[in-house]
Amino acid sequence: GYESRGVRIRGVLEALGPIFVKFGQILSTRRDFIPGDIAEELSRLQDDVPPFAGEEARKLIEKAYGCEVSEIFLDFDENPIASASIAQVHGATLRDGTQVIVKVVRPDIEPTITQDVSLMNLMASLLERYWEPAAKLKLSLVVAEVEKTIFDELDMFREAANASQLSRNFENSTKLCVPKVFWDYTCDNILVIEKVVGLNISDRDALIKAGVDLKTLAVTGVDILFTQIFRDHFFHADIHPGNIFII
Repeated sequence: GYESRGVRIRGVLEALGPIFVKFGQILSTRRDFIPGDIAEELSRLQDDVPPFAGEEARKLIEKAYGCEVSEIFLDFDENPIASASIAQVHGATLRDGTQVIVKVVRPDIEPTITQDVSLMNLMASLLERYWEPAAKLKLSLVVAEVEKTIFDELDMFREAANASQLSRNFENSTKLCVPKVFWDYTCDNILVIEKVVGLNISDRDALIKAGVDLKTLAVTGVDILFTQIFRDHFFHADIHPGNIFII
């Protein structure tokens, strides 16, 4: 059957790759310029990317640490827990028995990003020249924001620092727990944090079965978000079910 323009645009972005997916995700928030049907479809874009080989992740870790993985971890699971456009995560256990999550940046990702951003800049320039809505939206600025965001995401030191800052902001709170960063094992392309076990916030049935008061949970979530924004002026900008657990 005939597919709507929104579905076709989403399909094109997904086919072009993860950087374009992020571009579409950002565009979906601009409903003041993007037609509602297109914005709705773009909001369904998922940052779901096939994983790279676990053996490759092991090699990247060994190159970063300058030693065998077995010298750092009692065990390292080469099967990734999750995979996204910038990095993927693996489960591991430190030598002292602490269970951790290891986030490894994709190999050779920078040339891909640079190439994709150059193409997006060209497309944005042409659209702004020949399509009035694109000029009003200032697509070139959107592309610039995508570029900055993505290159920031490549730096695991930055992500570790952000996690540590968020943890300090809520150190006296019982409402939010931020995984501990293991700085001794973190470098520019590898992040190691403690493993947190809990219920996925999107699993409503499991939450109810566990006796979680959903109304209280909702109020707590809003309180945490507003505290980050209005008190700390420092907030988690990627709040989705994969990043939130109820413990």
